Formats: sequence, structure tokens, C-alpha cells
Amino acid sequence: MRMIANTIWKGIVYILKVPWVLVKPGPARNKRKKSLRQRLIYRLLWTFRILLIALAIDALYLHHIWPNWSKLQHGIIPKSAFIKNYQVARKSNPQLPPLRWNPVSIRKISKHMRLAVIVSEDSRFFNHKGIDVRALADAIEYNFNNMEFKYGASTITQQTVKNLFLNPSKNPLRKWHELILTMGMENNLRKSRILNLYLNIAEFGKGIYGVEAAARHYWHISATELSAVHASELAATLPSPQKHNPRTRTKAFIERVKKIRQFMRQSSLRTLGAKPWRTKPMSY
Repeated sequence: MRMIANTIWKGIVYILKVPWVLVKPGPARNKRKKSLRQRLIYRLLWTFRILLIALAIDALYLHHIWPNWSKLQHGIIPKSAFIKNYQVARKSNPQLPPLRWNPVSIRKISKHMRLAVIVSEDSRFFNHKGIDVRALADAIEYNFNNMEFKYGASTITQQTVKNLFLNPSKNPLRKWHELILTMGMENNLRKSRILNLYLNIAEFGKGIYGVEAAARHYWHISATELSAVHASELAATLPSPQKHNPRTRTKAFIERVKKIRQFMRQSSLRTLGAKPWRTKPMSY
């Protein structure tokens, strides 16, 4: 990222040094009306300059927030941006439930839970490099045919990046940052570590983050003890954790649990890595 930022900065300096005489009429021509060509070149160059400056500022921002991937791969599970935001919100509103967050290693999370999250959120998790092109194409086709934005096709890696470093905004700039950070995460972290991070920072209810805290809150057990039924219910919580969860047990939640249980019976962690069978994302 530092190399990219330096390159872009040098490009800005170069562009700003372009002689004005190439695009701006000289003193002798100031008394005459600018030609259409001169005005067009003048505006295009200034547009290019502004875009280049904006790109440089964005590159510097990415450089500023660029994670220490080695520390993230081997260090402790960090608090996500969403968890930090919740803590800030609770300071201004003490009536919010206390933060529940107990990060654990992947070995202390049941295989049922790992499988349930993958089949429901990102069935091609072991086969893509952060962006599931096939799932994205399916989502776009469905949304277009049904004239609604129902499926987003974000992978587990993208969701991990968003939760850890960004915010829930859907503006194009945030999605651009998510894309760059997703590629960085995939190139520097193992799949098992990405899954471990996600399972420890995903929201499972108001103030409840991570599967360990969720398991203890809903059933008073540890993440290791989560059964296939427990796991399917927590996975069904993810798209809308405050509205659909094991306590609210809405009709949509129950239907989603049934679908996830069906998908879990058809697959396993081993077969998912070798032969993904579903590309269409799930949603309420």
C-alpha cells in the first residue's frame, strides 16, 4: 500500500506541473473567445487532476487503515469496528444491553457451527478468493428479474472485513474499500483464520457478538457444545440478528432454520471444500 500511495503522489505532482500554456489561452488570445476545443481540454485536464487527487487521498486513507496481517493471522481476536461502535452507543444510552463478547479459537467452536455458517452464508467459501463471482452473478440475476435488492452475495471474507474495519454503509466508496481489504485478507490469512475471525465478531443479537457469547446467552452452553440444531439457529440469526433469533423465533426465522438444516444434511466441511453445491445466497 505504501508503494501505491507513493506512486499516486508522484503522479499528482507530475500532472500539476503540466504547462498551463497547453490548455489555457495565452495573453494574446484572452481577448478572443475561447475555442470549444480549448475549453474542452481545459475542463478534461482539471477533471483528471481532481480525480487523481481524490484517488491519492483514498490510497493514503487505505494505507492508514491497512491492517497488520501477520498480527491478525497469529494474534488475539481483535474487537471489530461494529463492537467498538456498540460500546460507544451504550455510553450514550446505558439502557442498551451490556456487551457480550468472548472470543475463542476455532478449535473451541463446534464443527456443526462452522458448517452451518458456511452453507448459509457462503457455500463456496473454500473455493473462491474473497469474491464469489458465481454467487454475485446469481444475485444480480435474481434481483434484476424480481426488481428488488434481496441478495447481496457478500462472502464470509467480505463480511469479516466490513465488521472488522468498516461500517454498515452501502455507499460505493465503502464497497470499494471492502473489495481492496478483502483481497488483502485473502492473500495474507488462511481460510480457517478468516472463518475464526468471522465467528467471533458476527452479531447474534443486540450486544451479542461471536458464537461463544451467543451460545452462552441463548442456551447457557459453550461454543464447543453447540449441536447441529443450535448451529442452524445461530446461522439463521446472522442476516437480521435483532429481529430474527432463537428468542424471537419469527416465522421467517423458523423457515430459514429448516433450509439450513437441509443444506447441512447434504454436505460437510470436507465436501464443501472439494465440491461446492450451492451458489445462490440465502436471505430473509
